Amino acid sequence: MLALLKKRPAAATAAAAAPEATTAPDARALINGINREASTLGRDAAEVRGAIDDTIQAALAQAQKVQALARQLGEVTQGQHAIVDEAGASTKAVERARGAIAEVGSEVSAIVDTLRDVSGAAGQITKVALQTRLVAFNASVEAKRAGEAGRGFSVVADAVRELASKVDESSRRIMQTVGQLDERVEALAREIQRQDQGQPQGSVHRALDELVQAMARIEAAADRGRETCGGLDRHMGEIEGAMQGAQARLTSTLQRTEGFLRVSERLIEVTAACGIETADSRFIAAARDAAGRIGALLDDALQQGEATLDELFDERYQAIAGSAPQQHLTRFTRLADRLFPQVQEPMLAVDPAIVFCIAADRNGYIACHNQKYNHPQRAGDLMWNTANCRNRRIFDDRTGLASARNRKPFLLQTYRRDMGGGHFVLMKEVAAPITVAGRHWGGLRLAYKF
Repeated sequence: MLALLKKRPAAATAAAAAPEATTAPDARALINGINREASTLGRDAAEVRGAIDDTIQAALAQAQKVQALARQLGEVTQGQHAIVDEAGASTKAVERARGAIAEVGSEVSAIVDTLRDVSGAAGQITKVALQTRLVAFNASVEAKRAGEAGRGFSVVADAVRELASKVDESSRRIMQTVGQLDERVEALAREIQRQDQGQPQGSVHRALDELVQAMARIEAAADRGRETCGGLDRHMGEIEGAMQGAQARLTSTLQRTEGFLRVSERLIEVTAACGIETADSRFIAAARDAAGRIGALLDDALQQGEATLDELFDERYQAIAGSAPQQHLTRFTRLADRLFPQVQEPMLAVDPAIVFCIAADRNGYIACHNQKYNHPQRAGDLMWNTANCRNRRIFDDRTGLASARNRKPFLLQTYRRDMGGGHFVLMKEVAAPITVAGRHWGGLRLAYKF
């Protein structure tokens, strides 16, 4: 902005004829106004970006649910196919059973005929027994007339008559039993034999017919269910495609808001670097001072032999088992715990708006956070851990990496900070590079509220 003012034509400057004492306050007011407008733009852009990001995450979650529902519909459709197949197989099995029963019916009819033959034979035996009894009776009468000479014949005649009587009794029982059996077998034959069309069916075939009809209804219902699932599957595909399209558009919009955010941050940086005091100047100065002091402490530790250069630049982050969110250790973590608080903690008292002051290595790793966020994790309490256990974590998001890898005198950013439990805080962050032994080690991150 000052460069633009300096490039104004001399004639215009002369025409203005305004003394330096008048133009300097105007320039300061103008730059401060630009700074405020840029801050407002950055705040709004960060809010919009955060809202769009939330919408993208919600859309992603919904898309995942839609995909899960589509998979379930696919499984239901497969189940409907299986029902149709099984119903068809059951119908064929019933038909086979019907054929087998018809064959059994034919055999039963043959049994009925055989039983009737037995009954006829028993009837003939009864007649023969009756005639034998008559003959024996006559023989007995004649033997008695013959007197003593016919006594032996009389005994034989009596025995034959008695035997004939027993045969008659047995044949009658046979006829009675066969008659009962004949009735039962004939009834069974009537039940299992399939009558001609127009005649009443037996109960077995009626049951089989009802079973076939029931299987047909099941098959029809499964077909309708399969068609319904197919329609739902097509609709789910359309919904999924629409959601993917919406997500792509939201992602594109998010990238555009990123551009707005960068413009606002660049304007704030330009106004802050022009030499005129702005709302961000004291935070920039504090961050640069703290970065220099952290670098000096690390340099001193290197000189004193408390750590080697390899240890200070260790990037083999060792995951801490069971931590959630994931925490890590490096070979300089213990040294950071001892050195960094003497710089980081006093910075919180510089201004009430300051939220945190932390040193991050070039990959966004925070070995030691401010003490209020430096608590041991609670097992199974992810929400509390996210908000209160921010040490030993790698913040490699857009803001974290940009601050950690910045090599300019300072970098200003605007963003929403996730405090855990769905709670976000909108803030600015100024970052200043930390160097150790002439090498870029990371960045000092100073965040403050609007």
